[in-house]
This record gives sequence, structure tokens and C-alpha cells, in this order.
Amino acid sequence: MTDKPLRFDRIQSAAGLISRLAYRTAKARDVAVDRLLTLSNLTAHQIENPELRIPVRDQITFLNQVANALQDEFLGFHLAQIPDLRQFGLFYYVVASSETMIDAFQRGARYTSLVNEGVSQKCIDGPELRLLLHYMGVSRHLDRHQIEFWTTAIVRVCRQLTGLRIYPSHVRFTHVRQGRCAELGEFFGHDIEFGAPVDEISFARRTRDLPVVSADPYLNDLLVKYCEEVLSQRHTKSGSFSSDVENAIVPLLPHGKARVEEIARRIGMSQRTIARRLSGEGVTFSRVLERLRFDLAKRYLTEGALPISELAWLLGYQDAGAFSHAFKRWSGEAPREARARARRTDIDVAENGYTDQVVPQSTPSSADQPNPKSGTGFGHG
Repeated sequence: MTDKPLRFDRIQSAAGLISRLAYRTAKARDVAVDRLLTLSNLTAHQIENPELRIPVRDQITFLNQVANALQDEFLGFHLAQIPDLRQFGLFYYVVASSETMIDAFQRGARYTSLVNEGVSQKCIDGPELRLLLHYMGVSRHLDRHQIEFWTTAIVRVCRQLTGLRIYPSHVRFTHVRQGRCAELGEFFGHDIEFGAPVDEISFARRTRDLPVVSADPYLNDLLVKYCEEVLSQRHTKSGSFSSDVENAIVPLLPHGKARVEEIARRIGMSQRTIARRLSGEGVTFSRVLERLRFDLAKRYLTEGALPISELAWLLGYQDAGAFSHAFKRWSGEAPREARARARRTDIDVAENGYTDQVVPQSTPSSADQPNPKSGTGFGHG
């Protein structure tokens, strides 16, 4: 499948704690991390200097590379178990000094953009206390480990702030996993859904009024004033519009509704405006849709053993034959051939500690900016 590189005028960045945890974990396991960094368009300098921010897209790629090298399909979940929560820095103390859990949730949602510009959080105070996560200007479909790291860290923070073994009432992920995930079920409880329309973590209504055991109203006032000041000084980055379109398409694919008119309705734009903005990035809606299907197909073929018919349904094709024809047009090989090649690559990864998979590149220097305060938001890195 031929593709022209997209133009990204703005690159969403993150504080990068999760990348640094992955880097240290890989090095401790004697993985060839320099190779993984190169494939992820990152440098050791970016990783080793905690004052530098990391492009969110490159962070996602790096996590995927490390997960492949370590043969750890739950890398993000495992990394989230490692740090002392105080390592999350300033933004941990903002939530930890709040009076009640609803205050902590609302603080964390408001200040997420200071530490991860590719994700927004929305706190919904209703029959349940819900936290919705939405990727902005960054393709959600390429990620799995970052989002699982965040939700795991959120639960850890909730337990530490309350001193209770809190379980979410339910957790939803938009990415697909196959079979039972016993480790995740033991940690989150057993109401976990994959392939959901949204990324969401919810808690019982009674959680909202639980007192925070480390509450400090004076410290919280100081930290909130500082965060508001930093927030007012930061320039909002819109990131890639095509990524926003991709994120709107993914939940609609299995239902056969991934049409431009439906996307326009959902994101509140006219079809003409969508076409104009995509054209500004050098793409069309049909190209975005095709590239997205190809990316997802490669992932589904690599991870797990989905039947080709089910894979075709997930990508919005009426039958396996239509999907196989499209995949061969994109890649020059049949889906089953690609799956067999991916399994041979897994053997090489296990033996050599890296993969030769080519990944999209972006400009690292745009994120080589000092972080005003090292740390991450409410579960973010």
C-alpha cells in the first residue's frame, strides 16, 4: 500500500514517565533498546532527561516495540504496577491533597492536558462516577499499552487516596483483546469490555464522597492556583485532524457505518469542512479509512488468532473474501500469509530482542522542550 507522509504542524507531547519505565524495564532484560528507540523515532537523550517531553505518537510506538521485544502483551498494565505513586509528581499531589474523591477526579480531568496533550479526560458525576478518556490529534487505534497503563494507575491512585481496596464498577476499552484476561480481571474486577465504543472507567456512586486520607486544603489551593496559571500559559495544540477522524471511525467499523456523512454528524462538522481539513494534511477521507483498516488488519493478524471472517467483520467488510482482496491490494500478500510471516517475526524478536518492523516517523525535536514540572496527571504518563 503506497502512502505519502502526512504533514503534522503540531505534535502532541507527554511527560513520558511510561516511556522511561518501559526503557528501564527493557534495559534490565538486556533488550537492544537503542534499536527500539530508533524504530520509535526517539533518542536515549530524550528518555534519560526527565525534563524533556516526548511525542505521544512516538511513546505509543515505543511501548509497542518494547512489548514485542519482551513478549509481554500486558506491558502497560505491568508497568503501572512499578512506580511509587509520588513519582507522578505535581499532579499526583494535586489529586492527593483534594478533599473528596469527586474533587480528585475533577482536578485530574481538568489538568490532564498539562501532562499529556494527546488525551482528554471528562469526569461525569451521575448515577456512577465516570471518567471518559478521548484521544485528540493522536490515533487511538495504534495504542493499547498506554491506555491500560493509565486506567491501572487511576485505580492504584484511588486505592491509595481512600485507603480502601476499591474496584471499578466497569472498565471499557476501545481496542480488541481475545479470550480471558485473568490478570486484568483480578485487578479491575470482572466487568471489563474490549472493543467498546468508548474508553471509560466507572465507580459506584458512593465513591464520589469518600474522603481523601491525605487531604490538605491549603496545599491543594496552592497547587490548583499554580496549575491554572500553567494552563493559561500553554498554547492548545490541535494535533492531526486525520487522527481525530480515525478515532471517530473505529467504533463504527464493525457496524458498517463508517461513512463520511456519519462521521460529519458525530464530530459536528460539514462534509465539506472535513474534506477541506483533510486536504490540508494531504489526505482524503477514503485514504484515511483505507489506511486505518490496513493498520488495524496488521494488528489483528499479529495479535491473537482471530478467524479471518471475524477480522473482516471488525473492519467493516461484509465477508472474508472482500477483506482478503483489499488486504492483498494493500500489502501484496494474503492475510494468512501475513499472519504466518508475523509468527516468524515473533521468533526473531524472542531471539534478538527487537523487530525490524517499519513504523511511521515524526519529528522528535518538536518535543525537546523543558517540562515546567516533571510528572503526570491522574494516571497519565
